[in-house]
Amino acid sequence: MDEPAAPEITGNVLFYNTPEPLNSERHAKLGLKNIGKPFGFAKTGHIVPVTLGEFGMAAMSYPIIFAGPEQTPLAVMGLKAGQNLFVQEDGGFEEGFYLPAYIRRYPFVLAGNDEQSELIVCIDVSSALLGENTDTPLFDGKGGTTEYTKNAIKFCEDFEGERVRTTQWIDMLRGLDIFENKQAAFTPMNPDGSSGQPVLIAEYQAISEEKVNALPDEKLLELQKNGALGFIYAHLLSLLAWDRLIAIAAKRGGDSLPTGGPVPNAANA
Repeated sequence: MDEPAAPEITGNVLFYNTPEPLNSERHAKLGLKNIGKPFGFAKTGHIVPVTLGEFGMAAMSYPIIFAGPEQTPLAVMGLKAGQNLFVQEDGGFEEGFYLPAYIRRYPFVLAGNDEQSELIVCIDVSSALLGENTDTPLFDGKGGTTEYTKNAIKFCEDFEGERVRTTQWIDMLRGLDIFENKQAAFTPMNPDGSSGQPVLIAEYQAISEEKVNALPDEKLLELQKNGALGFIYAHLLSLLAWDRLIAIAAKRGGDSLPTGGPVPNAANA
């Protein structure tokens, strides 16, 4: 952690505004603040990355979709960009819903730059969760990492390991050609009780159940034995959560839905 010059971190990482390599001299006085409801930083994250090991728990709370050329798995936590329906205004998180590890690891992260092959431990120095001379310091009086920091680093390392495993899983599925493009939409009700025009919520990538079922028996058996099939069905079941997400947005009201309207009747196209 004692680096004479801090390398520049390249790329954008969701929620991290000013990531810096953790340094025992530069960050000697920094520590974690005692904030009872610390998740305010995530209120603008309507989609949050999830890893393979989270699919089971996340699927009970949110739709899990795939996005971009890498088919990155994302938990959908809001219907409008910049609005997370599960992070409260005071920084609390809605009870009864899964809290993704991507959020839990903040303000720590493993990051790198174009000149480094290895990832380094960083912190978001602009985070409201950090302050000087707190009861939970990042370093001890001798410049060594505290137990809290060691645990945070271990969490980031475990997360990175799961991210790599997730990428390998997706690469395997990509070779089977079982992804498809899908849409999520809902039909609002007009004041007179009639159905309004369907409103498109999202266009995304998903695993095709039809393509999965069409795979040769030996391939399905292979997917079952290596555990991949369970993750596939966790994703497919998660898509039922679109209706729940729409209902939460409708109950919240205001600008939580793409357009206004009373309780909608959700329809996935």
